[in-house]
Amino acid sequence: MAEIKVGKASEINEGEMKLVSLQGNNALLAKINGKIYCMEGDCSHAGGPLWEGELEGNTVTCPWHGGQFDITTGKAVRAPAFLTKKTYNVKIAGDDVFVVV
Repeated sequence: MAEIKVGKASEINEGEMKLVSLQGNNALLAKINGKIYCMEGDCSHAGGPLWEGELEGNTVTCPWHGGQFDITTGKAVRAPAFLTKKTYNVKIAGDDVFVVV
């Protein structure tokens, strides 16, 4: 497994999301209750950009058709989203954020 540096923890505010690239694929970082999570960034319904959606608690809503995902598990929680998205382990070293792929 590789660890990819994706940014600084101080650059991600509580309740906000950030687009990052993991080996050429879109991924989404979000800080929830002080912890940073990472999930695949494209909606399983029509490929919508989840990082442009709304984050409420641990649920991200796709801006295209309203599908929802639990960012902590990747599970689709509201249609038209239907497939679970992959989540990644996140490591913090100092202020650096690494995603394990």
